[in-house]
Formats: sequence, C-alpha cells, structure tokens
Amino acid sequence: MEPVRKMIGRWGWLLTPVLAWLALPGRFSWWPLLLVCLVPLLACLADARLPLRRVFWFALLTGVLFHLLQIYWIVPVLTTYGGLPWFLAVPALLLLAAYLAVYLALFALGFSILARRGGPLTGIFGGAALWVGLDWVRSWLFSGFPWMDVGYGVWHLPFLLQAADLFGHAGYTFLVVAINALVSMLVFRQFPGRQTAFAAAAVAAVVLVLGGYSVNRWHHYRQVVGAAEAPVIGLVQGNVEQGRKWSPVEREKTVRNYLALSGELVDNHRPELIVWPETALPFYPHASELMGPVLSFVGSSRQPLLTGAPWYEVREEEGNRLVFYYNGALLLNGYGQEQGLYFKSHLVPFGEYVPLQRLLPFLAPLVEAAGNFTPGSIERPLTTGRIEAGVLICFESIFGKLGRDWVKRGANLLVNVTNDAWYGRSSAPHQSWAMSVFRAVETRRSLVRAANTGISGIVDPLGRVVLQSGLFVPFAAAAPVHLLDQVTFFVRVGFLFAPLCGLAALLILVVLVKRPQRRV
Repeated sequence: MEPVRKMIGRWGWLLTPVLAWLALPGRFSWWPLLLVCLVPLLACLADARLPLRRVFWFALLTGVLFHLLQIYWIVPVLTTYGGLPWFLAVPALLLLAAYLAVYLALFALGFSILARRGGPLTGIFGGAALWVGLDWVRSWLFSGFPWMDVGYGVWHLPFLLQAADLFGHAGYTFLVVAINALVSMLVFRQFPGRQTAFAAAAVAAVVLVLGGYSVNRWHHYRQVVGAAEAPVIGLVQGNVEQGRKWSPVEREKTVRNYLALSGELVDNHRPELIVWPETALPFYPHASELMGPVLSFVGSSRQPLLTGAPWYEVREEEGNRLVFYYNGALLLNGYGQEQGLYFKSHLVPFGEYVPLQRLLPFLAPLVEAAGNFTPGSIERPLTTGRIEAGVLICFESIFGKLGRDWVKRGANLLVNVTNDAWYGRSSAPHQSWAMSVFRAVETRRSLVRAANTGISGIVDPLGRVVLQSGLFVPFAAAAPVHLLDQVTFFVRVGFLFAPLCGLAALLILVVLVKRPQRRV
C-alpha cells in the first residue's frame, strides 16, 4: 500500500475536494462517494512521518479548494449584484475560502494527534467528534456560515434521514467522518488487525442502531403524518429577474405577475394560505400605492397571504429621527389586514449589512445594492386559522437553531421565503434546498419554501419532497401540508450534540498531549 499512500500524499489535497464536490448537493449529488471522500485526506494525516507543520498547510490547501468548489458562486453574486469589480470579488472569495479552510486545518492537527497517539477508536470517534465540534463553532463565530456540512449529502434519502430528529444534521456529519476514518484505517492498515476489527464492529454497531431507529421513526411518523391536519397551502414562484426587480417600471409588472399566478391557485385549489417569496413585494407595503391591488386581491378572495417584503420604521431616539430598515415577512388575513410581521433575525454579512463597516469602506457597494438592514427577533409564529408559521427568510434556513427556536415558540409549520436569483444557475440553489430539507426532519414540521426563481417546494415532516419547482420558471402549486405539534429530542436537547462533541474531542486531545505514549 506504500505506493498508493505516496500517491495520495501527493494528490490528496485534490482528491478529497473533488470527491466531496461530486458527493454533496449541487450538480451531481452522488451520495455513496460520501463514504470515501475524506479518505485521501485522513490517510495523509495519520502518517506519523508527516510533520504537524506540513499537516496544517496540507489541510489548509485542501480546505481552500474544498470550499472554492462549494461556494464559487460568490464571485458572480458580488460582481453582478453587489457592484464589486472582479479584482475585489475574487480576493473576497479567496479570503472566505481561506477562513473556512482554517477549520479543516485545525481538524487536521487534532486528528493527526488522535490517530497517531491514540488507538483506532480514538481516531475514529474522536476525529468525528472534533469535526462536528469545529462545524458547530463555524456555525456561530463571526455571525456563522454553516454552509454544506458533509452530513447534508444524504438529504434526498428520506428513509435514512429520520435520526435527524435526535441530533440534527450534525449526527450525519459525525457518521460520515467516522466511516471515512474507518475506511482509511482498513485500507492502509494503520493499526493491528484485531484493534481495527474491534473499531469496525463499533462503527457498525452505531450505524445499525441509528439505522434501526430511522426505520422505526419512518414507520411511526408515516402513521402520525397520515392522521394529522393537512390544510392546503399554495406557493408562488414569480421568476422575476433580479437585475430588473427593483426598477420602478418593473414593480407593477411584478405585482401583476404574482397576482395572476395566485389567482390560478385560488380558482383551482382554494388554499388556506398562499406564500410568496422573499421581497416578492419590491416596495415598502405601508408606503406604496402598489399595495392597493394586493389588498384588493386578498380581500375579494378572502385569501390569507404570507409574503416577503422590505419594511422600515421611524423612531425618535434622544431627539434624533432614525430610520430602521428590515428584511421582513408580512402576513395578511382574508380581509386584507396585517395579521403578523416578522423581521429577519440572522442577516447576511456583507449582503444585508457590513460588519466593521468603518474599517471596510471599500465594501460599501454591497449594502448600497442590497440594503443596510437591522436584525429582528423570533417572538411568536405568524398565525392564520390552524397554521402557526415560523418564518425563515433566505439563508436562515441553513441554521438549525432558528427552526428549533420557532418550534419552541409554538410553530406547527416552517415557511422559508427566499430569493435565490442571486445565485443564477449555479449549485447554490440546490445546496440551500438540500439544507432546508433537514429542518423539516429535525423539527418534525412540514416546510413550505417559496423562492423567487427556485427551488420552491414543500417537504413533509419525514423529509419527503411533496412538491418541487424547477429553476428560473414561473411556478404556482398547492398541496395538503401536514401540521404536527410534537417536540423532538433535537428541539429539546439534541442540539447540544455538536458542542458536546467539540468538548469531548478537546478533552481527549488534552489527555493525549499530556500522555503522548499512551494508547486509549
């Protein structure tokens, strides 16, 4: 195996990112590759002949390429819609990729110690715990960017997703890393056969237990969902070009487009709620005459409407008149009255606000194009009839914490309103859709997603896709949406799995560093 190890040592920095790119949601989604995509990296890290300094730089290079393949779409977003020239957009992408790669480099240092100074069990489970713990830190540090954790690769296999109501997507990331570590040890014979066989049995036991649980939950929730209330909910995808959406000439056309598509839903389905995407109203509802046709439609059809809309409030503070802008979601009842309002609580850094704006003045065009918003907060669901909707605006759907917070406040439905037109025909719409599916299973809530240009759809509490639109096509559809009120283990305490993994990995590393010769 030595020639193979040398080859991997030379090309592992390329093999792992490419295999992961092929495995994760996007253009390909060949999920079986998840079981081996990290093997080239892990095999190099376990090699005691590789100095830790080289481990760090090798993993940093691997991480940069890994994230470039996942988030390459940031460059056209920044240039086309953010107003940045390419010579600033490309370094911005490289800087973000380098920051994200630091987490992989830190994992590499930790895993090298775990695999070299510990036994196979320590390497496998300690390594998986370390990866998950670092993913957790990445999800909140500097506002958080938990984009495409490797566990998301099984999003389209609902039969296997059911254990997400225990530990969320982090549980699947743990399994993916553990299986890759085991495969690496088996292929390259890094430990004596008996030790490796015992480790393989331990991994198999974990997989079988969680697999059995997933099968049990699948059959249980099929019955629960079948007996649950299921109001018909409609969603509309207007397919409005981002570059023209905000022009005064196009605003009236946009409103007519959404009203026409919604009229078809009312005629054919009479849904209890219609959902429009993020900023489907390209104006301030309480300060524009274009709101008149929307209120007229809602009032005449007695049709509740939940729509994304910008919002502003004027406040007097210490004698100064201040204007606060929000990215909002507005619920209108069947009489055209405001029933509820939610302001996006987790804003996009460098998209909806610029952190340290005084220190980064060259990034001002980003907020000039998208707006400099104030964050809101999650308080109570938006209520209409039987529906208690927790709203996730745009990339809020990638944060498991926000879905959990809505359920804790009484939501029996998650609604994701988004505008993925920014991403064009890249892999990003597929990635954000895949991550949204996990929110449904983690919380056992149906998820309704309305996106301006797609992907729009409905996911049931088992993670099954009920409806799904294409990209860049007008779309209007309705379906029964099941409402559940159970509170999952993940919502109660399972969200602690990731930070506890990080703590456990840190403690193991401390023990190994203090007693470098001892096997655990």
